[in-house]
Amino acid sequence: MNSAKQDVEVRSVPRAEGTGGTPALKTDKKAERMPLIAGVLDHGGPGYVQFAITNICNAKCEFCSFAAGRFAPKQRRSVTLEEACEAIDICANNRIGYLLFVGGEPMVHKDLLAMVAHTAKRRLRPMICTNGSLWNETNIKQYTAAGLSSVIMSIDAPDAAIHEKHRGLPGVCVKIKRANELFSELGVETIASVTMSRLVGDYGRLPGFLRELGFSRCTFSYPLTTLGSSYLSYSSSTLVEYTDEELINAFEEVKKLKRARKITIINPTESLSEMQRHIRGQKERFGCLGGYKYFYLDWNLDLYRCHYWEKPMCHIRDFSSDKLVRDGCTRCMIDCYRDPSVLQFIAVNASDAWNHLKHGHVLKAMRHVFDPRNLISLRSVWENRGWIGGV
Repeated sequence: MNSAKQDVEVRSVPRAEGTGGTPALKTDKKAERMPLIAGVLDHGGPGYVQFAITNICNAKCEFCSFAAGRFAPKQRRSVTLEEACEAIDICANNRIGYLLFVGGEPMVHKDLLAMVAHTAKRRLRPMICTNGSLWNETNIKQYTAAGLSSVIMSIDAPDAAIHEKHRGLPGVCVKIKRANELFSELGVETIASVTMSRLVGDYGRLPGFLRELGFSRCTFSYPLTTLGSSYLSYSSSTLVEYTDEELINAFEEVKKLKRARKITIINPTESLSEMQRHIRGQKERFGCLGGYKYFYLDWNLDLYRCHYWEKPMCHIRDFSSDKLVRDGCTRCMIDCYRDPSVLQFIAVNASDAWNHLKHGHVLKAMRHVFDPRNLISLRSVWENRGWIGGV
């Protein structure tokens, strides 16, 4: 614990500022690019872990089972700082490049700042997914100084009153707007996360409202009514229950927003089409990389291939390359696993080709090189080049 606290003390000194108050981050882009290219060829590039450090939440969302009051206090669980730092170290040793802190509400955890600092120290990119209710000017500066890479904040509707009533968090939109202003000044990227629910109503109203709050980018979370793992971000609520036709049409509305470019939609168009194929029961083009490049780690330190799977892969202390799973799974439609699987397909396929070639398996290498999905994945990467470059 002392080491982690020292990380915060050292990193809490405000970073040197350039013009306009923006942190002057002096990085050699060429030097950064070479290890990234080498990593892509070797193993398909960095993976990411969603780390649920607590199941406690201060919001009351109807479509989420983490909601305050949904379960007894004796069921509340959080990792300790020592456990989190050990898990972060293990992730760093297993080719994880991005760590997203989630909950519950991760910012209720008293040691989150130290976790972020330790993540940055281990050269992973720390991110936070939050409802935004606990931001203030002091902790925004502290998290930025600790190395916070980006922030995802939940928005449920294109209307402040509806959003705040659903969350049970009066005044949260004002806090989110102010947080966006400060993060913009400090050079930290923020993204709005909108669950596809009946609260959204008219999708065409979203871009204007999100921009009023200070967002320039948005990602859509696909509705979930059941999950097999310990993760509780789902509900049988009528807000997220759709007929197949309704859900297919909702994905079409997101596609329209993406084409309109009134705000940057991060979900790849191909992934949105994949989800429509999934709903129709059609053959899907891209298997999920959950369990191979993306993982869910819970407050018990159990590592799952994703939120959907019932059984953990292993305890985090047993995480190693021999535990990886790559079976082309298409069981679910969870955006934070299915979307990046489309984007990273080209990198993983390039790695497959390179490694086959190194072992003299020319025909196998050529099958990966000439896979028509490479162009689809590459097009998705190009479509999201602005966001990917920032990440």
